[in-house]
Parts: sequence; C-alpha cells; structure tokens
Amino acid sequence: MLNTIKTTVLLALLTALLVVVGRSLGGNAGMMLAFGLAIVMNMGSWWFSDRIVLAMYGAKEVTAGEAPKLHAMVAELADRAGLPMPKVYVVPGAMPNAFATGRDPAHAAVAVTEGILQIMPIDELRGVLAHELAHVKNRDTLISAVAAVAAGAISMLANWAQWALIFGGGRSDENERGGVLGGLATILLAPFVATVIQLAISRSREYAADDYAARLIGDGRPLARALRRLEVGVHAVPNQVQPATAHMFIVSPLTGGGFLSLFRTHPSTGERVARLEALTAELDKSGQRFVG
Repeated sequence: MLNTIKTTVLLALLTALLVVVGRSLGGNAGMMLAFGLAIVMNMGSWWFSDRIVLAMYGAKEVTAGEAPKLHAMVAELADRAGLPMPKVYVVPGAMPNAFATGRDPAHAAVAVTEGILQIMPIDELRGVLAHELAHVKNRDTLISAVAAVAAGAISMLANWAQWALIFGGGRSDENERGGVLGGLATILLAPFVATVIQLAISRSREYAADDYAARLIGDGRPLARALRRLEVGVHAVPNQVQPATAHMFIVSPLTGGGFLSLFRTHPSTGERVARLEALTAELDKSGQRFVG
C-alpha cells in the first residue's frame, strides 16, 4: 500500500514538473502539450514500465528448456516465498548484475545478465535471486520501474530544453526571456531532480530485501559473498547501465565517494555485508530459519 502511494505521488510530481517546464518553454501551448505528454507517460509508466525497462536492455525471456538451472532456482525460491512463478529474462552483456520488475507479483519478472551467469557460483546466484524475489514480495518493483521511467523523462526534459533554447526564436522579448530562463533552469536542475526521484525509493529497501533473502534461504553468507563479487565485477567492465535505471540493480554500477555518496541509490556494499553477517550469526545462534 505504501509503495502504491509513493508511486501515485511520484507520477503526480512528474506531471506537475512536465506542465511547469512546458509552460516556461512554450507558454500555454507548451503547457497543454506537456500535460498531454504527462497523461500518456503516466499511463504508460503504470502499465508498461517493466516492459520499457526490459526493452531498454534488450532482455530476452528464457524458458525452462533454455535455462533449466536458472528456472529451477527461481521456481524453488518463488515457491518458498509463496509467490507466483515470475518470468525469467537474460540481459546481454558482460556486466554482472540482476534486477526484478513488474507492477505486482502476478506480473513480475526477474532478469539476470549474461555476466552474472558467467562468474557467479550457484549458491551465490541463489542468494541474488532470493534478493530479487524479496523485491517482488515487498512490492518494490512497480515503484522502481516507474522511477526509472520518470528519471528518464527528466533527462528528456533537459534535452527538450536545450533544443528549445536553440530554436526558440521568433517570440517576443518577454516570452523569449522566460523561455531562456525556463530552459536553463531545466537543464541545470534536471540531473538533480532525477537523482532525488531515485532516492525517494529509499536505500532501506535494499536492506529489507537482503534480510528477507537471507531468511528465505536460511543463510546470509551466500548473498554476502555475491555482493562482494558483484561490487568488483560491475566496475571491472565498461558501464552498461543507464543512470536512470541504476537504482533497480542489486549492486549499483555507478561510482561516487565523499559528498557524492549522499546521492547514492544503494547503501554501501560493506554495510550490506556487515548486516548480512550479523543476521547470519543470529540465525546460527537461534536456529531460526525462514519465516514467510
């Protein structure tokens, strides 16, 4: 329910932003055009954001016959979590990573890259898949996909503003000044707004998914090892992730330290590993395992 509210607010803010930028760049005509675009984008984001993200990465759905071990792991974990069997996708490319998407558990998809299948031992891959199914269970996937589309839309606004400034002649001086100021504001603020939208998803969802995954498989160590391996792996190959979708992946492929760490979409891998190790110690001590 909370994620549904967050998604609705996010779409409302995107609509308002589009309308304001449209008004500043094109007057009443620009405002109406932006409003129409916002309506189409909102409907598309709600219903098709998962397909949009999967298409962005050229993800290919694989059957049980094409990837039997992968399918078997997903099916076993989904059954343990009380989830419908999600669709399974493979993303081309050497970067090791994974994400889940879909507007609800009945329409979920789990995607892994070719890179993660090449470097990840089976037990660690199982931990990664459990983490992604935790996002499905916690209903994080809709807002994550919508945020990706929204952040992409903000980038589109920046490009729109640039072209508006280049071809903005033929207006009165007053309108031209307003268009120039609106365009400059959009160009300068767009990256910041896109980052804030991604941060609105909250780093805490990664901790919650790590926790659920550890309990689902009864051990946090495989996921902790997988996170360490991925932290190295994602930075060992050229970045193949668009910034607007970086928050969707289990490990962020984007780097940034110091002040920039305040704007990271993921908690640090070291913090996540420490929490998993502490949880595993508790599980070992209590003997408690999966709680659905």
